[in-house]
Amino acid sequence: MAVRVLIVDDSGFFRRRLTEIFAADPGIEVVGTAANGQEAVDQVPRLKPDVITMDIEMPVMDGITAVRRIMATHPTPILMFSSLTTEGATATFEALEAGAADYLPKRLEDIAADRNVAIRELTARVRLLAARRAPPASRPQAAAPAREPVRAPAARPAGAGRYRILAIGASTGGPVALQQVLMALPKDFPLPILLVQHMPGTFTGPFAQRLNQMCKIGVKEAAEGDALVPGQALLAPGGKQMLLEQRAGQVLVRIQEPEPGQNYKPCVDVTFSAVARVFPGKTLALVLTGMGADGREGARLLKQGGSTVWAQDEKSCVVYGMPAAVAEAGLADQVLPLLSIGPGITHEVGPWTS
Repeated sequence: MAVRVLIVDDSGFFRRRLTEIFAADPGIEVVGTAANGQEAVDQVPRLKPDVITMDIEMPVMDGITAVRRIMATHPTPILMFSSLTTEGATATFEALEAGAADYLPKRLEDIAADRNVAIRELTARVRLLAARRAPPASRPQAAAPAREPVRAPAARPAGAGRYRILAIGASTGGPVALQQVLMALPKDFPLPILLVQHMPGTFTGPFAQRLNQMCKIGVKEAAEGDALVPGQALLAPGGKQMLLEQRAGQVLVRIQEPEPGQNYKPCVDVTFSAVARVFPGKTLALVLTGMGADGREGARLLKQGGSTVWAQDEKSCVVYGMPAAVAEAGLADQVLPLLSIGPGITHEVGPWTS
């Protein structure tokens, strides 16, 4: 059965362009279009789309308000289209927090240089979101922490006391998942943290600032030469690769241009591999929601060195791709629901870390 899509955008040109792209795919059917958020809210109960594509800035009712209304009454996977600007980043994060499942740049050339590749990425994203017809029940609640029981042993974990760093990788659905995990960590968290989220370069700075405002720990976009500081998370800058280097008794961050053939920028495998070399057997690594298999090979190197790897479970993922790749390769020490990961980290690292 074809995926039923509702297109919401105030630009008639963009609505026509998306309709033409989806019409060329036999697995996707455009069941309706809307010129603003209010029209979308009115049409969803009647059309019952599997996926909604949503612009952010529209007259009558903006996309963020429409997302909130739709998710409150007829929860449906929503793919936001965003401009690659600081303002676009801020609005996109608000839409994701309101319940949108994912986002893509509004210009095809910002998705991929090759138009055909960009179209394939767009249609693949729509199919994946349709497969997750019921959105994951794991949106962060700033006012109250999650109460879901932690799937972690009550006794001291066998590896506790040896961790030197926490490394986390994510892609589709990652902004909300990272927010959920990091908000659960205490201000005096004893480890430095490295974050790799597949995200454009114009988004990572605002995303780090947003996390820093919401979390008890500190969060900043990583820069060349940054030192690793306990209780501070460094987010890999979009379009770059984040590595580590030992220099004069210190471990410092290296920010490099991607090598030819590296599809993910930043790449979880690249950062995990660097961490595995510098902190063999002393890393707690997490692979969260996301498309593809980025993180699997890095997790393999971490496991070979004796480190611990956790993966997010399928039910709480927006897309169970990256965590599935790790779990199916036998590399995950634990597979946990999102709401259990943050408290689980605190338990695992706990007061035993030296």
